[in-house]
Amino acid sequence: MDRDQLAEHLKFAAELGVAGVSRDPLWRTRADTLVVRQAQDEHAVAFSRSAADALAAVRLDIGDCTRCKLHTLGRTQIVFGVGNPDADLMFVGEAPGADEDVQGIPFVGRAGQLLTKIIEAIDLKREDVYIANVIKCRPPGNRNPDPDEVETCEPFLFRQIDIIKPKVIVALGKFAAQALLRTLDPISRLRGRVFTYRGAKLVPTFHPAYLLRNPASKREVWEDMKLVKKLLNSQL
Repeated sequence: MDRDQLAEHLKFAAELGVAGVSRDPLWRTRADTLVVRQAQDEHAVAFSRSAADALAAVRLDIGDCTRCKLHTLGRTQIVFGVGNPDADLMFVGEAPGADEDVQGIPFVGRAGQLLTKIIEAIDLKREDVYIANVIKCRPPGNRNPDPDEVETCEPFLFRQIDIIKPKVIVALGKFAAQALLRTLDPISRLRGRVFTYRGAKLVPTFHPAYLLRNPASKREVWEDMKLVKKLLNSQL
């Protein structure tokens, strides 16, 4: 390549946005690294969009659900789930309460405010995680869901988990832990342990509503959340 050809080549490169060149081998490595990082970022964005789209498809499939009797027992609306579709951490509660039934968002009452503080205690924000319930409709009087209601609704939770693919799932309270793990063991025996569940590590702990009635148990939940943080930081 003669001088004129080189000049034209550099001019063309400048038009493409190349600021300069170097004979330093690290320059090529740095450029390659930037390309790889850009590709990784684009892949992450695409994955998040596809996960969000998949979750939206599940919500569309649920529709204005009439699959179990809860739709005849005073339910206002479906409470599907909320948060980051690419979350490493997912919280699963029992069922929507009165505030959730009105707003259509899980954990927005006093228990939800406490859950937000619990999330922040491990250096995350509420929008970093995903929050859902075993069932999507409020049972009358906030009673525990009946077995037939769980059987009908939990496949949608399974689909949410399989789309999000969290590293860690926190089962909030006795009912959620028992329903997910298919056990009758009390939460006092389940918490503090780690279970394998649908490709994630599942950590049962007390429900925030229980903590509002029994604040002394916050210490045990803090121990559980330190375990959660350790799992999140590990390679699993």
